[in-house]
Amino acid sequence: MSPPPPPPLLLLLPLLLLATVAVANAKITPPHIASAADGSASGHTPVPTPWPEQFHAVVFTNLTESGGRLQLIDLYYDWPGGRNLNLIRDQLSGDPLYDVEWTNGPSYIFDSASCRTIRFPVGILPPDWLTAGAVYLGRESVDGFDCHVWTKVDFVWYYEDVATGRPVRWNFFNGMQQHVMSFEVGGVLEESNWQAPGLLLQWWQCHLRQCRCIHS
Repeated sequence: MSPPPPPPLLLLLPLLLLATVAVANAKITPPHIASAADGSASGHTPVPTPWPEQFHAVVFTNLTESGGRLQLIDLYYDWPGGRNLNLIRDQLSGDPLYDVEWTNGPSYIFDSASCRTIRFPVGILPPDWLTAGAVYLGRESVDGFDCHVWTKVDFVWYYEDVATGRPVRWNFFNGMQQHVMSFEVGGVLEESNWQAPGLLLQWWQCHLRQCRCIHS
């Protein structure tokens, strides 16, 4: 049996990267925001903090405004390894869904009983994905934190804690909201947990060896 269609997050992030690439290729410069609006003491428009090259975040996702449910996601971001894992637990569901994305395009989506692959023309988001083309909107209190706010191509709204530079929340154009519950810089996942079961196992191991060769 095939797993259900991928949740909106799995489709939105590759689309976001495509938009990022398009903005970079077009060499769009974000407009200057007056110092009175940017909320910074220096009078300069704040720049988004790049993601660390490896981190583990626990993200609470609200999909109800776009017709979905609530989700709890363990996000493992591994830029040096060229991969990204979303371990997705739907509300009142005991079987998590694994979405493993690779920087060269393929995504492996599987649970305890089934698996599938999706190939995108772009890979995972780079650490500085928000820098090019992001428009600064000012400061806002979000989830109890004083945040800098940026938007990118009217696709995503990104909220960053002013005090620490950590992501607090990001909202997508379709109403999906993601709240960052914890953010562990350097958090990594054991290698065995990246592997797909059953029919994809041999293909997965072959792909893993190829990626190790590329990054060695």
